[in-house]
Amino acid sequence: MSLVKVNAKVVQDDSGVFTEIPVLLDENKEVIKPLMEYALKLKRDGKSQSTILNHIKATQLLLEYMASNSSGFITPQSLFESFSSRLYTGTIGDDGLDPSGLYWLPCSKQVARLHIYALSQITDWLAEKYGATSMNPLIEADSLTQRLNYAAWFRKNQHDFLGHIKDKHINSTVRYARSVQGKRPLGKQKQDAIEFPERYFEAFYFDGLGGALDRRVALRDRLILLLMHGGGLRESETLHLWLEDVLIDPFNPNNVKVRIYHPEDGKAPNNWRGRSGKTTRAAYLKEKYVLSPRNDLMGKKRVGWKSRVTDSKDEYLEVHWFPTIFGEVFAKLWQDYTRFLTGVERHHPYAFISFHRNHLGNPYTLNAFHDNYRQGLKRIGLKPCKADGLSPHSHRHSYARRLRRAGVQELVIKKCLHHASLESQVVYTTPTAKEVTNSLDAATEQLLNPIEPVEQIGTPSWEVLMEYGFNDIDPNGLFTGKNPKLGKRNGN
Repeated sequence: MSLVKVNAKVVQDDSGVFTEIPVLLDENKEVIKPLMEYALKLKRDGKSQSTILNHIKATQLLLEYMASNSSGFITPQSLFESFSSRLYTGTIGDDGLDPSGLYWLPCSKQVARLHIYALSQITDWLAEKYGATSMNPLIEADSLTQRLNYAAWFRKNQHDFLGHIKDKHINSTVRYARSVQGKRPLGKQKQDAIEFPERYFEAFYFDGLGGALDRRVALRDRLILLLMHGGGLRESETLHLWLEDVLIDPFNPNNVKVRIYHPEDGKAPNNWRGRSGKTTRAAYLKEKYVLSPRNDLMGKKRVGWKSRVTDSKDEYLEVHWFPTIFGEVFAKLWQDYTRFLTGVERHHPYAFISFHRNHLGNPYTLNAFHDNYRQGLKRIGLKPCKADGLSPHSHRHSYARRLRRAGVQELVIKKCLHHASLESQVVYTTPTAKEVTNSLDAATEQLLNPIEPVEQIGTPSWEVLMEYGFNDIDPNGLFTGKNPKLGKRNGN
């Protein structure tokens, strides 16, 4: 079976609105409609693009497995159980052959469980809507599974301030479990968040990104770098910046305040109000430019949005420069950059644009920034490597660790990173492996070379310790007391 994933624009009524989602085409180039309907449901429910893509991928794998195993199964249940096993083991035998022709390599436990969960959701929805048999029905859980489910439920709800109103559902949640749950992944600590090596930052700023032949490109990319490294923003958040979102700091005229508004719900600039009375950026984009928010697009034009909290009822993230010199440098470069924009025709409000001759004036894309970032590293003799901190997101890690090393309180760090929970910053602010090693080396040195003489305290012998206090357990003084009747003193 040849299945193809494509992006489709789905029109559902007579309005001019379409919904762009990924869909699967079968061997006849026909859309698999039930899956398309489920993808539309996920889109309506506000699920992320990665979640929708995972459901599409899981369904594609299942359909390919069904087509390649034509011998059939007695029940849908047995089909799903066999399919889930192949996710973990792959389909290639010890002899290197695969009669099914799939040639799947084993998935990790995490990926396999994601696929199993996605397919469970899809088949349940199909069963409810069309009366089909769910491949992964709910069964009564055994007592151990009930306990594990309760632990998972408690972990999910303990930080929810409204959790107390949900416990009417706990019995049904705990008493049932999936018959095919997938292997439990190994417990592990959160991995170190690798920061950008500070020893390379100056060269990367001046000679890397700053080494671009086009001065406009160098200014734009260095501004984005400052937002990430000195303001802690994610790379995607920087591309949602509008020209109106940069303001002079009222407390420091040499600095600027930068606000990143939610691409849909953020308040439109200049107190704008649409014909229907709406004041959101989504309405502003549609009415002024006939555009959709960038987080609602597909393909290369898409720019995601991850943050679940904002700093104001106007729905924006405020950049907190640390140290403040980053904001002052940004202010100077911003003045130069905006002068270049006056001569470029733009049909959108976004601050960062493309200067490529084929895309001049279009909104800057993540793919284009990643290409320029790689070129910047190459100019100073480095190669992109997440494990070494040589990636765009590593600058956010640098920002967070800089705050922690300066002794900034956790609540303030949470505010600076725009996290919903204090726990979210743990991966950013826990000591690195190198810091742990350095700390232990210093402690070892202090232990071996104490500044003050260690007080010598004699340790009493067992005989002295047992002279008193054992009347209740050795009333005859056979082993304890000043003169024990059995056993001899002095270790003889």
